[in-house]
Amino acid sequence: MATEPSGSTPDQVELTDPAAGGAGDADARPRGHWWHIGGIFGFIVRRTLLGLLVLFLVSLIVFAATQALGDPARAILGRSATPDSLAALRKQLNLDQPVLQQYWNWITGLLHGDAGTSLSAQIPVTDYLKDRVVNSAFLVLLAGGISIPLSIAIGAYAALHRDRPFDVITSIITLAFAALPEFVVGLLLVVFFSTNVTHWLPAIAAPGKRPWQDLEGMILPTTVLVIAVTPYVVRIMRASMIEVLESDYVEMARLKGLPERQVLIRHALPNALGPTFQVIAINLAYLAGGIIVIEYLFNFAGIGGAIRDSVFNNDLPLVQALAMLIAALYVVLNLIADIATILVTPRLRTRL
Repeated sequence: MATEPSGSTPDQVELTDPAAGGAGDADARPRGHWWHIGGIFGFIVRRTLLGLLVLFLVSLIVFAATQALGDPARAILGRSATPDSLAALRKQLNLDQPVLQQYWNWITGLLHGDAGTSLSAQIPVTDYLKDRVVNSAFLVLLAGGISIPLSIAIGAYAALHRDRPFDVITSIITLAFAALPEFVVGLLLVVFFSTNVTHWLPAIAAPGKRPWQDLEGMILPTTVLVIAVTPYVVRIMRASMIEVLESDYVEMARLKGLPERQVLIRHALPNALGPTFQVIAINLAYLAGGIIVIEYLFNFAGIGGAIRDSVFNNDLPLVQALAMLIAALYVVLNLIADIATILVTPRLRTRL
């Protein structure tokens, strides 16, 4: 994350100004251009390798957790299952093989796009999830496309007008929305906009239609997710922007007579966006897999509903695939956030 320089005197500010590209490091090593392929490429490679290591560890935890639950075949079929049916299911799940062989078959299958067969739907897991993944991706992109720029704008404007009416009102509203569970917000919106009060919008998504074919039905679930994400991003953007605005290098830029617009766009905003990107990545990953109640409330066919159904039906191949999918999403989004932080923070670019 971006950090402001400490211990700088006014005569040193220009050398340590992060927005000036960290010229203070020029004596130690050649600066080069920030888009130099070696630095950026090396950073991406290191982060990718670290992400792969995280996924490997997650796969071990997921596999060990499913093994520790006891006999999956008996858990699925129940106590009344016959020995023959138990043996057939164990063979179908490869439970009759050594544990290490089971893990190897499962992880190599994932790498080749084969997550096994859903026990409840009796179809390949990838076929079961593909439409749900697309639906969730559309909902997340729609909610993120609205909430991210809105949150950044509100947070930055509140920081620029600190302790004024707009900042105070915004702080109260965001705190209130952050304290409300998503399902409460969803129920309130349904009551006000989809019942006898107004009846302006449909209460649930149209069955059998893809999200982009039922944009009217997407309004309420998208609004709930925007309200769920925006308060956290607004608050971190405001706090980060205030910290940057109080830094020495922003003060020196103002004393040098730079226009306020240039000070904000070139010096303040880039350094305030770094921490905000990290929060955005976490919230987007949460939207993809942590909105089970919202999908249930609005009858939306996404991966949140798939998680609910897989746990309810003891569908172990589906549970394992969803756990790895969400873990991979967290890794990818955090990698994108790290790269974006590097690109918008000049001081961090010079360290690559």
